[in-house]
Amino acid sequence: MKSAGEYIAFLQSKGFKLGEDAIAFIFFGKKFTKASDQLVIWALEWTLKMKQTFDGSFYLLLLERLAEENITDKQGLLTFMKDNGFSA
Repeated sequence: MKSAGEYIAFLQSKGFKLGEDAIAFIFFGKKFTKASDQLVIWALEWTLKMKQTFDGSFYLLLLERLAEENITDKQGLLTFMKDNGFSA
């Protein structure tokens, strides 16, 4: 996926329902953290894996941490998630 919007559209095409408020919050988080689209996708993907639904506070916390840690690749993401006790 190239953009967060494309990833959201992909999720919706697979039957995952995200309300307008959730989508707006996803983009609020992107702007608030100045995160890349890739970080937004990873934070959203892990939020859905961990919570089985969209949890805005978990998503924003995870997105902030990923941005603070300057995660730039999949291996860095997986290491961060493991080191912080997250598993899907």
